[in-house]
Order: sequence, then C-alpha cells, then structure tokens
Amino acid sequence: MVRENEIRQNEVRVIPPEPTDAGLVFIGIISTPWTSRMETPRQGRHDGPVCRIEIYEPWVSALKGAEVFERLEILYWLHQSRRDLVLQSPASNGKVHGTFSLRSPVRPNPIGTSIVKLEGIEGNVLLVRGLDCLDGTPLLDVKPDRSLFNPIAPPQKGDFDTDANLLP
Repeated sequence: MVRENEIRQNEVRVIPPEPTDAGLVFIGIISTPWTSRMETPRQGRHDGPVCRIEIYEPWVSALKGAEVFERLEILYWLHQSRRDLVLQSPASNGKVHGTFSLRSPVRPNPIGTSIVKLEGIEGNVLLVRGLDCLDGTPLLDVKPDRSLFNPIAPPQKGDFDTDANLLP
C-alpha cells in the first residue's frame, strides 16, 4: 500500500514556486464517507454512496435550475494533496507517467473534478453519487454535465468556427 507522501521508484519531485492567490473562493464544502486518501475511491461511481455538497451563502440562489440535470460536474480543491510531483508511478511498479496524463490528486494546482449523479436538492445541499474526494473537501464550482447542457444564450460567431472556415 502506498503511503500518502511516499516517493515511489522513478517518480520525480520538483520544488514548486510559492503559490499565489488565483482569487478562488470556496463556495461550499463536500461531505463524503472518506477521511483518508488510502480509503477514497480512485474514481467516483454513480452507484456509490450518497454524498452531500453544502453550498454557502451568498451562493445558494445559484442552484436555481440545477434540479433539471441528471448529472453535474463538481470542481473541488484537493486540500490535502501534495503539489510537487511531475512524474508519478501509480502502480508502484517503477513505470512513470507525467502528472498531466493522470487523474491523480497530486497536481501543481490540486483541482479535482467529478461527474456526479444528482439524487436531489434539499435547500442548500446537493445530494449526489460519484464523488472521489475526502470528507471536508472545499467546493470550487458546480456546472451541468457538458454532455447534457445546451447553451441558453444566443449563438455567437465562435460557435460555428471550424478548421475549414478559419483557414485563409
């Protein structure tokens, strides 16, 4: 079993620059059954346990209309993840993969994303299945699953751009 801060064979660690504030605001908190990375699922399952996403004021009104979507994309801050590996060995077998080719929580900017199944909304709480994060994870954003969403705003020029019509 892999320890949380272990450097595995052939993994490469860098010294990252000092973090700067990107202006992110945590808009809520996620409650899951998992308190350790060693027990958290590697990928969320739509038949997994119901998890709660509490939306903070003043963002509660932003939930209006979310109930019509079967699936939502949840973005969250992986607050307990290290940020210094550029090559990782997820199978602990010495074979490495670049961080950007993995869904590992170890990232320069530890932003997690899951497509969840919406089970219901109770006031300021989303009830969902399919998360893969720790209990107490800060929430960054909620969006309809792109595959279910049709833009509401009128079309604009870029909506029709293709390689063929952009070539000189």
